[in-house]
Amino acid sequence: MGDPIEGRVASLHLHPRIPGEALCEVPFMDLEEQKGIATNPRYYNRTGRAGMPGRRQISLIEREQIQEHVIALGLSEIPPGRVRSNIETFGIDLVLLVGQQIEIGEACLLITMPRDPCQKMDAICQGLRALMSNNRQGVLAQVLRSGRIRAGDSIRLGR
Repeated sequence: MGDPIEGRVASLHLHPRIPGEALCEVPFMDLEEQKGIATNPRYYNRTGRAGMPGRRQISLIEREQIQEHVIALGLSEIPPGRVRSNIETFGIDLVLLVGQQIEIGEACLLITMPRDPCQKMDAICQGLRALMSNNRQGVLAQVLRSGRIRAGDSIRLGR
């Protein structure tokens, strides 16, 4: 297994079948190599322009980052899953891991790039999308090794 780091999975969320509806919190996810989340119809098995597996198979964001946005916007909270990330974490700076592999549960992910926040963020609260720039928006990842991940799993550097 990889080296331990301080991160943990806070919660897991699946996209709904109908775009725009709320994400559903789940206790675990089964990830498939180069395809994504097995039960997530939104981004599962998508390919890029050259027919290669997509770099947006899974999205992750830190709960600490969400809390910073809550404070900046004067909100009482942003509920888990509301910012539309599949995996919410705590205790780890995900942007620093772009280009690196992490292991969560049985799976291994490659952190590919920072997320690009969409207009749905301003539907949560006007100004959230602007705050979610300059490495304050979470990251995207590809699945390198299939496996199950669970809420509470530790996040380790990959080998």
